Amino acid sequence: MHIFKKMLSGIARFFQLFKIAVTGSEKEFTTGSINRAIFLLSIPMILEMAMESLFAVVDIYFVGHLGVNAITTVGLTESVLSLVYTGAMGLSMAATAMIARRTGEKDPDGAAHAAVQALYPGLMVSLLVGVVGIFFSKDILLLMGAAKEVADYGVAYTKIVLGGNVVVILLFLINGIFRGAGDAALAMRTLWLANGLNILLCPLLISGWGPVPALGLEGAAIATLIGRGAGVTYQLYHLVRGKGLIRITKKHLAPVWSLIISVLKIAMGATAQMLIASASWIFLVRIISYFGKDAVAGYTIAIRVMIFTILPAWGMANAAAALVGQNLGAQQPERAATSAWRAAFFNMIFLGLVAIVFMVGSPGIISFFTNDAEVKAIAVQCLRLVSAGYIFYAFGMVLTQSFNGAGDTRTPMMINLFAMWMFQMPLAYTLSVWLKMGPEGVFWSIVLAESAAAIAAILLFRRGAWKAVKI
Repeated sequence: MHIFKKMLSGIARFFQLFKIAVTGSEKEFTTGSINRAIFLLSIPMILEMAMESLFAVVDIYFVGHLGVNAITTVGLTESVLSLVYTGAMGLSMAATAMIARRTGEKDPDGAAHAAVQALYPGLMVSLLVGVVGIFFSKDILLLMGAAKEVADYGVAYTKIVLGGNVVVILLFLINGIFRGAGDAALAMRTLWLANGLNILLCPLLISGWGPVPALGLEGAAIATLIGRGAGVTYQLYHLVRGKGLIRITKKHLAPVWSLIISVLKIAMGATAQMLIASASWIFLVRIISYFGKDAVAGYTIAIRVMIFTILPAWGMANAAAALVGQNLGAQQPERAATSAWRAAFFNMIFLGLVAIVFMVGSPGIISFFTNDAEVKAIAVQCLRLVSAGYIFYAFGMVLTQSFNGAGDTRTPMMINLFAMWMFQMPLAYTLSVWLKMGPEGVFWSIVLAESAAAIAAILLFRRGAWKAVKI
């Protein structure tokens, strides 16, 4: 009876903490239990990323029913788009680091100034990409190795996605601002709104219903534009009129060049590390496209399924980044380090379980998205091989984000440079083309390079040089 009461008490405490986490009613993370702080920040971030994962899977499910050309178009477009988002992700990391530091120092006005200055470069990047995307979409698809029939079929989709990239860049950039302030629940609600609307509109606009015409692949792009546009509108309302930790007023709108330069210095390292990784992924897709559109389609489906689990794991990593930044701002470097190691351990448990599921159940999982035998075989092989390194990835992603949260974006940049460009890319080409392993060679290169990067992150994080970074 006593054990039963303890179980009930534990369940009650869990749901009480869960409620606090999703409502965002507690925002002080530099004191008290570290496990509690990790839980309260991680839950909304995991739920935020889970919705992003759900959107990725739902989107490819409906797109998959349009045929291999549609899947290939999405795969090639998103590979290019990942380059676009590197700038936004770099700025987001810089904003998170700087705002977390100011929040730890109890300086909300400084945090608001940093938030605005991070938005200006993001808007410039989105404008440049939008112009290029609108006028050169077909050329981009052909450059990525698309067959002429695929480029002709998918040009409208690519034009809409690249032309309207501003809503996606702002969505993730502003959520980085919220996370840095410790308001992970607000970031979660934003993405749930944006992607929830996107998921509802996706089948409606692709297949049509009643007076709504069937728009096919273009419908998927329009659904994304509308859903994420609604999310950005919600974010801007809370930045200007909300009651959160970050509130922007007229005095914050004028450009402050010293702050812009500080943000850009941090963002340069973060952008470089993302650019290195994104360029590597584009190189891998280009190699896979050498083996035909079935190979690209199978790879695209497998990556979408992996995103479904990797993005929630990134939620844990983002929580670690916010905790590291805030605790450094509060002059508690050891608490910052402990927070990162514990978050990495919890992440390892989660991804280890996911890896087991993928090893055993990948054929059934992939069958949900396609019945094409060739596409399915490649997707299953990719899922099984890449997930073999999940335990290493778990530590690598948390510690990489912890470096970024401290404002040390150079260290993960160098790790990515050596692991991706000097190891993964040459290895992928050697195994797949020279040794004639085909797509399997690319999958092995991913496992080995990502695992090597994780081991390097563990060793460098232990040295502790990141604790002395000033921002």
